[in-house]
Amino acid sequence: MTAAPLLITGDAFAIEDVVDVAVGGRPVSLSDEAIAAVAAARALVDDAADGADPVYGINTGFGSLSRHRVQPEETAEIQRNLLRSHAAGVGEPLDAELVRGMQVLLLGSLCRGHSGVRPELVRMLAQLLNRDVVPIVPSRGSVGASGDLAPLAHAALVMIGEGEAMCGESGPMPGGEALEQAGLEPLTLAAKEGLALINGTHLMASTLAIACDDIDSVLAAAQDAAAMSIDASRASIGPMDERLHEARGQAGQIAVAEWIRQQLEGSEILADHAEDDPRVQDPYCLRCIPQVLGAAVESLMHVRSVVEAELSAVTDNPLIFPAEGEILSGGNFHGMPLAIAADTAKIALCHIAGIAERRIFWLLSARDSENPVPAYLSPVPGLHSGLMIAQYTAAALCNELQTIAAPASVGNVPTSAGIEDYNSMGATAAGYLRIAVALTRQVVAIELLVAAEGIEHQRPLRSGVGVEQTHAAVRAVVPPLTGDRPPGPDIEAVAGLIQDGLGVAS
Repeated sequence: MTAAPLLITGDAFAIEDVVDVAVGGRPVSLSDEAIAAVAAARALVDDAADGADPVYGINTGFGSLSRHRVQPEETAEIQRNLLRSHAAGVGEPLDAELVRGMQVLLLGSLCRGHSGVRPELVRMLAQLLNRDVVPIVPSRGSVGASGDLAPLAHAALVMIGEGEAMCGESGPMPGGEALEQAGLEPLTLAAKEGLALINGTHLMASTLAIACDDIDSVLAAAQDAAAMSIDASRASIGPMDERLHEARGQAGQIAVAEWIRQQLEGSEILADHAEDDPRVQDPYCLRCIPQVLGAAVESLMHVRSVVEAELSAVTDNPLIFPAEGEILSGGNFHGMPLAIAADTAKIALCHIAGIAERRIFWLLSARDSENPVPAYLSPVPGLHSGLMIAQYTAAALCNELQTIAAPASVGNVPTSAGIEDYNSMGATAAGYLRIAVALTRQVVAIELLVAAEGIEHQRPLRSGVGVEQTHAAVRAVVPPLTGDRPPGPDIEAVAGLIQDGLGVAS
């Protein structure tokens, strides 16, 4: 990526900033103001570490071991031991983009001047990002309450020359070897630094930030697919009338109906059956598009607002307040805001995919004289099965979505001898959200594939300008169906189109 470095000032990140660094590889740089804020907080930590009074995480042990007093000569050892002991993650490694997102969010949080690390630590963290040293981090082990302890510990080990990492395309390799290949020296941790590196919500926040960016494109494509399905099935535009939606007053519903109307504006297909159509009402999957997708839109807007707030946060413990000369213990590391947001997003995605699957079913199986298209949109029904099994795939994807939509945040399991007695399970919720986004994208891709084929059977009539643009985009990657062929590659091609940003619904 050739973009100018993202300047880390201590101010809030935008979701796009995180995605640029995590997914696009954008470099980072540290402002003088951020370094000054880090140094000011560090001075207070140094005083506390040498003082007579116990201060959690600075001259004490951790969690339920906080009554153990740490002597000055033990400082480096206990910080190193903290990383080693907490690197208890298991399972397949996280994708590199999640780890890079986790690292940039950690860097931003530390640079807000409330964590008490040294300037050399934030400089090294920036260098890991800029030199493409990506720690290998197991995907499971966080309960999302004292921060994402295990994942962050695996990542932090690389800074001290331990653990495992990738360096560019090379690896996995030992962390020390990755540092050497990148021209970096291992760091010796000082008081509180190990704790500051692992005591935050950065994995949850990284996963949610990237998911929000992906959801934008899925939601836009879902609205475009719904509009195309209306004309592919010769459904009525009546339920999109703005008067209906103003009468209810739900903002998301109003916005979706307006988008659908815009996409279908000028449709010859709508005009062709506007009069003398004996059908009184369409099924809910067509008639209630604004109500269902609008509810999902509003829920996802709330999720995004929670994530955006977290991108300006400091989430370790204790926090340093240099202006007041105080060090306060609290619970900002608790992931419940993100856990509930991730669970909410999964539910919204279930409905986006679920109503799309119903339209797929309707397009492939509903037969009447008002929409005389062949069964399963087959070129020769019986000899060719057409897109019959694409609906099976959509059904399987929806069932999996329903299974993983069970909220992780309601399932508490206490830890740390009961000191950490109410956990968020936010990392679990966020991890399943990432899966849910991919599954929903594939369901929407199937609807686009089926609806595009349905439009072929309305020719020579044309749909609205917006729908025709979406149809052309699908046809650029998938040709019309002239005989049976494996639908799998076509579905993946359209899913890739969605991921690349098909549709700009707002």
